[in-house]
Amino acid sequence: MQRLEVLSRQLTAAQASEDRAPLLATRAEYDAMYRRSVEDPEGFWGEMASGYHWQEKFPARGHLQYNTDVRRGPVSVQFFRGGTTNISYNCLDRWVAAGRGDQTCFIWEGNEESDRRTVTYRQLLEEVSRLANWMQSVGVKKGDAVTIYLPMVVELPAAMLACARIGAVHSVVFGGFSADAVAQRILDCKGKVVLTATGVMRGAKPVLLKPIVDEAVALAAKQGFNVSSVLCLEVPGALPASRTPWNPARDVWWGDAIPKMSPVCPPVWLAAEDRSFLLYTSGSTGKPKGVVHTVGGYMIGAGVTCRYLFDMRPGDIFMNTADCGWITGHTYLAYGPLLCGVSVVMLGGVPTYPDGGRLWRMAERYKARTFYTAPTLLRSLLQLGDAWPRQSDLSSLRILGSVGEPINEHAWHWYHEVVGDSRCPIVDTWWQTETGSAMMAPLPAPWMNAKPGSAGLPFFGVCPVILDPATGNEIVSTAAEGVLALRGVWPSMARTLHGDHERFESVYFAPYKGYYFTGDGCRRDADGHYWITGRVDDVINVSGHRIGTAEVESALTEHADCAEAAVIGVEHGIKGQAIYAFVTLRGHDHQTEAMRKGLMDHVRKVIGPFAVPEVIHWAPALPKTRSGKIMRRVLRKIATGEEKELGDVSTLAEPGVVEMLIKLRGK
Repeated sequence: MQRLEVLSRQLTAAQASEDRAPLLATRAEYDAMYRRSVEDPEGFWGEMASGYHWQEKFPARGHLQYNTDVRRGPVSVQFFRGGTTNISYNCLDRWVAAGRGDQTCFIWEGNEESDRRTVTYRQLLEEVSRLANWMQSVGVKKGDAVTIYLPMVVELPAAMLACARIGAVHSVVFGGFSADAVAQRILDCKGKVVLTATGVMRGAKPVLLKPIVDEAVALAAKQGFNVSSVLCLEVPGALPASRTPWNPARDVWWGDAIPKMSPVCPPVWLAAEDRSFLLYTSGSTGKPKGVVHTVGGYMIGAGVTCRYLFDMRPGDIFMNTADCGWITGHTYLAYGPLLCGVSVVMLGGVPTYPDGGRLWRMAERYKARTFYTAPTLLRSLLQLGDAWPRQSDLSSLRILGSVGEPINEHAWHWYHEVVGDSRCPIVDTWWQTETGSAMMAPLPAPWMNAKPGSAGLPFFGVCPVILDPATGNEIVSTAAEGVLALRGVWPSMARTLHGDHERFESVYFAPYKGYYFTGDGCRRDADGHYWITGRVDDVINVSGHRIGTAEVESALTEHADCAEAAVIGVEHGIKGQAIYAFVTLRGHDHQTEAMRKGLMDHVRKVIGPFAVPEVIHWAPALPKTRSGKIMRRVLRKIATGEEKELGDVSTLAEPGVVEMLIKLRGK
């Protein structure tokens, strides 16, 4: 505790003198940098990359080659050709060499508020090196896949950095996914080693991880692939070693093996286009897509967006509620912040446990400068009332971030006014697993004039275009609405899907030739700000009126009774499609027809009669992934009575929600 108190005093002293001018003081500065980035991407990104360590420097010209037009041949993107580097070295060794080895790198709190741990850059470098040495000792080499199935403990980003240090390709699977889901990913990437833990506490509930790994490994073996080693971290509160199922021929205790390894492991210098990691994301066919990111481009995308979108500078305190099982936890927790030399606050428990003030007490305790979270969590916190954030001193906050989906206006104002005291800009980032780093966001500068719910302006090197969905032609007028695509290339973009480049091309580059197809609908207003209107497959055509699901959801959540809403389209004999809304109420134990009518009247007033939901389905909770994304595929099956075709729902955060929604259908 004494060490944490010293840390708190240091943070307070640093905060007092850290109010500073924004990196981009005027719109003209942004415009000039943006223009350079799109007119000369090779020169621009070469200069940006020069701020990082390259063992072999890439040439100033000729390092960028690409083709994104399937009519001209295979899709291919290469940045920083000829250069070699290591992202682990840039995240850790670089700062230790610069004299920042004793600076805090990670500040971790576990499930219980009393579970606290701080790790310095030097300590993390030693931990990463020991783990890297162990992996090499069991035969892991450059290019091998390693499956990581850990809870949110410091060992998780350490494991990612250890893989990166030796050129192994990590595949992080969210802790809690089913054995089938884990096995599927092990088989696809041929993960020869699995790093896991005995279990994890989520609130008062233990989640056992090692038994899931055992089952997944057995399933993989039945299909012809054998995992050679399983390294297991003991989490006694969830599942002690004495009760953990064990295979002595394969399993190794983390606490026994890792401390014995050398704390020095020279980095393997990797070509910029060598693979860095795989991250699986859901596909429309049901088979997960193994998105491939590479060393150099991903590193620069992560570091530069952290620098400019979150104004990260060495010594800052950055708090992120994301899990490393998702791309946000990769780019804006494990890698990007460390590339900027900041201290990262991470939570290894449920954000609302033991109560609704947990996150705000953490932000106060560690004097967080930036707080980054998802709208779905914000809406949950909003439902708990203003008292919780107002009980904590949040004066250290300077920037608030949002990720995962467009933030609705009601939640935006609550975040800005209650959490940020109307003084913190909201950086509402739009990006995807496949883009690797943020593509659009309102910059944290006074001139930005951010608009609630808008994705703001494109980041450097990003060329968003709005296409007519019927013709595929660019709509060149400033104010426009259509399909969002991206022209050109940027360093952190995915290079392929593991083992399926044909699918990579067909999903992202074939729909609109010469463009990266985002799958999102978008509106650009008269000021050039972009608004994400929802997935293209979530655009509903009601009697000839095309309306994005996000627009209807935003209107519903503006109503005082509505805490959260999810809208889908269903077939209608007369209208073609009808709007079907799942609604979670705020502060009500029962629903009434008056509430239903009030919600419908509000949509009619805000958007128009054509946007009024045909059905409002009461939903005490919504089916969400572990990262907080609403599973609309599940909602469609429930709405149409096709729940027998749902398949495996074990990867949902709360699988029991499905049965509850089925029972409430028609009520």
